[in-house]
Amino acid sequence: MASNKTLELRDVSDADLQDQLNETTASFEKMKFDHTVNGIENPLQLRSVRRDIARIKTEVRRRELAQLSQEDLGKRDDIRRRRRKK
Repeated sequence: MASNKTLELRDVSDADLQDQLNETTASFEKMKFDHTVNGIENPLQLRSVRRDIARIKTEVRRRELAQLSQEDLGKRDDIRRRRRKK
């Protein structure tokens, strides 16, 4: 079942989604640096931000796959099928 954050991301435009990804990634890098140097009050914030980045990237990828043609999807399935056989 999709979380509320995931459902909220589905309503956001592509440009806003990319902006959110850039902002969240920058804040995560800053938080990591601050945590390494001084330590932050709540280290669990790192996990939360990292998961938010993953949610945003997942939505971006879902939209990319939705825009692929049937032919491209077929090629993608063939590649995945070959990988599984190994």
